[in-house]
Amino acid sequence: MMSINCWDRLYSFSPYYIYSDMDIDKELEDIFSDPLMDVSYQEVKLFDVPADMKGVMAQKKDAPDHVAQRKPCEDFARFKPLFEQVHQDLKTGKRQLQRISKTTSLLAGHYYLVDGQMVLLYEIIEKKKSTNGLPDGRTRCIYENGTESDIYLQTLRKNVVTSGYAITETLEETDAHFFNPEDVKQEDRVTGYIYVLRSKSKNPEIRNIKNLYKIGFSTNRVEERVANAEHEPTYLMAPVEIVSIYKIVNMHSQKFEDLVHQVLQTVNFRFKVADDKGEMHEATEWYQVPLEIIDSIIQKIMNGTIIYFAYNKEQQCLEQRIEKKPSQLNLSGLKVLTLIIEKVYFEEIVSGVKTEEYRSLKQTTLNKYTYIDEADGKRYLRRFDAIRFYVGYHSDRDSAVVQVLDTTYEDGLVTYHLGKVLEVIRGKENK
Repeated sequence: MMSINCWDRLYSFSPYYIYSDMDIDKELEDIFSDPLMDVSYQEVKLFDVPADMKGVMAQKKDAPDHVAQRKPCEDFARFKPLFEQVHQDLKTGKRQLQRISKTTSLLAGHYYLVDGQMVLLYEIIEKKKSTNGLPDGRTRCIYENGTESDIYLQTLRKNVVTSGYAITETLEETDAHFFNPEDVKQEDRVTGYIYVLRSKSKNPEIRNIKNLYKIGFSTNRVEERVANAEHEPTYLMAPVEIVSIYKIVNMHSQKFEDLVHQVLQTVNFRFKVADDKGEMHEATEWYQVPLEIIDSIIQKIMNGTIIYFAYNKEQQCLEQRIEKKPSQLNLSGLKVLTLIIEKVYFEEIVSGVKTEEYRSLKQTTLNKYTYIDEADGKRYLRRFDAIRFYVGYHSDRDSAVVQVLDTTYEDGLVTYHLGKVLEVIRGKENK
């Protein structure tokens, strides 16, 4: 069994904040007047919380885990500007949100998003192995609301996997780590190989994808690395052809993969592959890009100039990065929903013709548009102050921030009633 999905860039982001002054009567009135409280039997089934989930939630409420307990961060003043800069980087596209798997390593000094709140994994205080063999231990995590906790690394990873994202480094940061000899560990101070592979799979879904290549890094001989390809999901359970090998000395292998992903993320393919035992895996390091472009990218990685280039998917070429005008809006303290829409609807919204935006409510979108209140186990609409609209997924795209006046629900649709257009930023092709 195999399915193919082109990896889309993720920009969904909404900041977390706390109400200090709350009108209880108004909150209760909003809850009981919510359209989600008056739906048909069929629609009610969509919002049911399974009994076993309620049990888990009750246990969690009755016996809270120590690692989830937070306390005020006494030196938060030095972290606050760092969070503000990351927010700005996300708005301008210098950083992206990225889904991670349960085996992804979380790194000290990196930022993550959990349930809409940004967290900095400041340091890993103790290091040990968990029962599944993955790194674990107490951490010091700083949250953007001014609190901190000593949550276990494995617990943080689980939270990011199930209800959050990793926040990528900027290309400048990745490049600095990549070429900084002080950041390279002793085991990385070896000659390695960047390799480019072509799949020899007989599966027509794979064979019919033109210019499909796997790009990776190995400290062993590439021939040895791919010798068992037909039994490894990362190679799509099929033999591979070695197309190119680049010999590298003292290069940071982990940061190499970050650079390649950031440059080629718009043409990254993810394959779901079953291994010999029938267990499903995800192969992620495959890209649909001409071979000569791969060669150019690798050369620019090695000479340190890759940070000045981006891959143009439509033109199939590298182009110099043009610094986009940053957003001038201060959205701190606001809940902002990010949506991708078509060009025609975008123009109708910014011109004031279209005053409502609809989103279907189904199992795959429940957590984005609704939430479960652990106090009563019921599901409610998420309320947003504004929506940031993007046209498509390319880096230089039109965007707009529009006020949300109200949010309603009826017949399986969430309706956002739009107000004032707060900001419009045009992409390069519209300037």
